[in-house]
Amino acid sequence: MKNHITDIKTVPQEILEKIKKIKHVALDMDGTIYNGSTLFPYTISFLNQLKQLGVTYSFLTNNPSKSISDYLKKLEHLGIPATAEEMYSSAVATIDYLKNNHPEVKKLFLLGTPSMIEQFENAGYISTKDSADDEPDALVVAFDMSLTYERLCRAAWWAKQGKLYLATNPDRVCPTDQPVVLVDCASIYACIETATGRKPDLVLGKPQKEMLDGILESKKLKPEEVAMVGDRIYTDMMMAYNAGAFGVLVLTGEATLEDAKNANPELDIILPSIKELGNLIEITHSK
Repeated sequence: MKNHITDIKTVPQEILEKIKKIKHVALDMDGTIYNGSTLFPYTISFLNQLKQLGVTYSFLTNNPSKSISDYLKKLEHLGIPATAEEMYSSAVATIDYLKNNHPEVKKLFLLGTPSMIEQFENAGYISTKDSADDEPDALVVAFDMSLTYERLCRAAWWAKQGKLYLATNPDRVCPTDQPVVLVDCASIYACIETATGRKPDLVLGKPQKEMLDGILESKKLKPEEVAMVGDRIYTDMMMAYNAGAFGVLVLTGEATLEDAKNANPELDIILPSIKELGNLIEITHSK
């Protein structure tokens, strides 16, 4: 495959021309710059490389289980300084969607972690209790590591009652460096669908192009001036495709080379890691 790069000296000229246009790098987090609690050894040098070249960057995550402040603390702990403006999660995307499209919604049944629930409450929403008497305006299902059977059943009940039903992200599993499968949001709403016959009305997060719109607007960028970098084809790369951005698949997380070969539409570029991307940006931006 011409788009699978193992030696940066063999990159086709047409790909180099696309990389030369890049002014901003939107980075997926888990599986791209770190795995679980382990920072990849080249991440800091990659970010410093971008700064030196005048290429800005931001962090995008489909993981809504932590608040923005939680993510900033985690990045700081890993040695990565970042601001709230550089962070965008699927929880924030869901909040933005509700505010822009359903201003009448005030009360939510939130199937999510305490950190995520706090983020929605800070945005002005009321989190309803696990009771049939505390009726919400809408249901939001997310990646919930504090999930209980009782709350899962309550979420299924509200879905069956016809409430507006949103899911924060379409990920089936969450990457981890631990010997366990972390069941993610799509697996949870698949369970609810099996029980009720109902799918979410809308699934937010990547691959919805809206996840990139804020970056394009705030930085006054064209889609082709943004590289979307991630380890998943069905979220990260599909969002790049949907938004018209340059998609960079790294093989440090979920997707395998075999997955990449079978991807449809064809991927823009496949790299071993962000380290190689940094070198390619340096080559094209130093000329």
